[in-house]
Formats: sequence, C-alpha cells, structure tokens
Amino acid sequence: MIGLPFAGNGLVHAGFVGLGILAALLFYAYEKRRRGLSDPRLWPVAGFAVAFGAIGSRVLTWDISRQVSLADWWGNGDRSILAGLVGAWFGVLLAKRLTGYRQPTGDLLAPAVALALILGRTGCLLTELPGTPTGGAWGVILTPAQAALTGAQVGVGLHPSFAYEIVFHVAAFALMWRYRDRLPHPGDLFICFVSAYALFRFLVEFVRGNEVLWLGMSRPQWFLLAVLPLLVLRVRRVFGPLLRREMEGTAA
Repeated sequence: MIGLPFAGNGLVHAGFVGLGILAALLFYAYEKRRRGLSDPRLWPVAGFAVAFGAIGSRVLTWDISRQVSLADWWGNGDRSILAGLVGAWFGVLLAKRLTGYRQPTGDLLAPAVALALILGRTGCLLTELPGTPTGGAWGVILTPAQAALTGAQVGVGLHPSFAYEIVFHVAAFALMWRYRDRLPHPGDLFICFVSAYALFRFLVEFVRGNEVLWLGMSRPQWFLLAVLPLLVLRVRRVFGPLLRREMEGTAA
C-alpha cells in the first residue's frame, strides 16, 4: 500500500475533520426534517455537541507536563475520538438542561457521528501513524521522511488501522440507515452504535500503535474496559424484550 501522502500535515487533517462535521450537520438537518422535528432547540443541542466534542477531545487528553502555548496546544496537541465523544455527550446534556428540551436525540446524532468519523478518520489515514507492524509483507510502508514525522519504522508494513475504522463506520452508518426506524425505544440507535464502536475500538487498539500503559493495553483500552459493562447493560435493555418475545414465541 502507499505511504502517507500528507504525513504530519495538520491542515489536511483539520480539513477532513471540518468536512466530517459539515457532513454530520447536513445529515442531522435532513434527518430532523424527515422525522418532522421542527423544535428550534434541536440546533443548540447539535451546536453544543460539536463544540464540547472538540473541547473534550483536547482537554481530556491534555498532557500538562508539556510547556506549550494555548494556540500550539489547541492546534497541535493530543486529540482523542473517545474523549471527543465524552465531551459531545456532556455538551448534549448541558444543552438540554439549558434549553429545557427533554426528548431523546440519540437517533438523530448516531448516524451523523458515524458519518463525521468516516471523513475524520480519512484525514487520520492520510496524515498519522498507521499502526503497528503487520508481521507480514503487506501493510502501509512509509518512506524515511514519513517515518521520521510519525515515529514509525522504515520499510516495514504497518496495519492501516484507520482504514479498518473507516470500514467499521461505513458499515455502521449503512446499518443505522436501514434500521433507524425499527428499534423499540427512542435513543436505542445511539446505544447500539456507541456499544459496537467501543467493542471494535478496544480490539483495533491492539494494532493502533498507541502507547502501552499497563498489561499490554493502552489508555483507551483501559477506559473502554471501564465503560463496556455499562454499555452491555444498556444494550440488554434494547434487545432483551425482543429476545424474550422470540423465546416465548418458540416455546408456544
């Protein structure tokens, strides 16, 4: 596979992130109209989600040991999708508290988030360290200059971990598009998406190349280990009644 055509280029990465946010907002507007939701308070909810997602992705990964300016920290500091999702979730809760909007918004937001991540991770694929060595003769091979920018090995096939994630989000978006009106409760779509992504991210993290914190696992994996049991309980709420009805129907 080709190397990184824009290795270390923050502008290219930011451009794809911006395109992802724009695509998410356009889909949000389309889905809001399709569902006949005209409440003007839904736009502040979306705005708070975007703003707090951006803030969370940086604040929650801030390394205070680095002595850098505020502008350099915001433009070039560490960022995390998981931290961004936590920030966006907090932003939605805050927006609902401030506006008094009480209806679930997860079914609107989940496909939009997947769409944003497809484009955002494309920016990562073109600019950042792809992943760990594959151990085989395939993968992304970087030039010496690209390897120096990303801290990778030269001439070794690396897992295109961001490509794996793009495929996941494309599949997730397609499934949510198909089943977005078929789940039992409002907000179930968001629960299913976040839970599936958490499990996928935990597994793909083994080939991401992030710093190992403890017992062979990275910080994102330890965070996901903490929240996955909670997500499993929420998923049981979605599918538990369906499974019980299936079992009762079979027994009858």
